[in-house]
Amino acid sequence: MTYSGTVKVGGPADVHELTDLMISKVAVGPMNNNAYLLRCRATGEQLLIDAAAEAGVLLRLIGEDGIRSVVTTHRHGDHWQALGEVVAATGARTYAGRYDAEGIPVPTDELVEDNGTIRVGQVSLTARHLTGHTPGSIALVYDDPHGAPHVFTGDCLFPGGVGNTNKDPEAFASLLHDVETKLFDRLPDETWVYPGHGHDTTLGAERAQLPEWRERGW
Repeated sequence: MTYSGTVKVGGPADVHELTDLMISKVAVGPMNNNAYLLRCRATGEQLLIDAAAEAGVLLRLIGEDGIRSVVTTHRHGDHWQALGEVVAATGARTYAGRYDAEGIPVPTDELVEDNGTIRVGQVSLTARHLTGHTPGSIALVYDDPHGAPHVFTGDCLFPGGVGNTNKDPEAFASLLHDVETKLFDRLPDETWVYPGHGHDTTLGAERAQLPEWRERGW
C-alpha cells in the first residue's frame, strides 16, 4: 500500500518502504506524538525515534527482533514518557542531543553532536542540532542513495511552520536560522519530512513559506 504518513492514536502504523530502510510511523499518547521505527532491510537491525508514550504499543511495533537503539529528539516530556520502559524491555542504547540529554530522566548512553552519525544496521543517519524549540533538539537526516533524502525533525519543523518557541524572539530567530541553514539550504525540495506530531510534509511544500514565517515571528 502507498505510504501517506497519516496515523491516529489507537490505529495501525503506516509503513514507508524504501530500498534499504523500512520506516514505520505510529501515533501514541494524549498529545498525538509520532514515533518512528527504522529497520535496516539488509541486517534487520532496528532503531526507534522517540519512545513518546504507550510502551506496550511501541514494544508490539518493535516485535521480537528488538531494537539496538532509541533516539530522543529533544527533552520535552511528551517525547520520552515510554523511554524507560522500552529500554528496560529491550536493552537498547539511548541517544540524545548533547545539550538536551540533561533534561531527559533516562540516562543517555551516547551524546549526539551536530553532524554526528547514528547507524541502524548498514544505514547511516546524520544529526543536525536545531536550537530554539529546546537548547539541544536534533533532527536526523537519512540521505537515501536510491532517492530523495528523509529527515526526522522532532518538534522543530512541521507543515506550516517551525516548532513552538514560546514567543521568544531570540529562540525563534535561532530555530528558523538553523532550520533554514541546516535543512532547507542543504537538502532538495523532494526531501520527506517526518515531524514529531501530525502529518508529514516535504521541504518543497514548505520552502515558499519561509518569508511568511519570518515575518509573523512564529
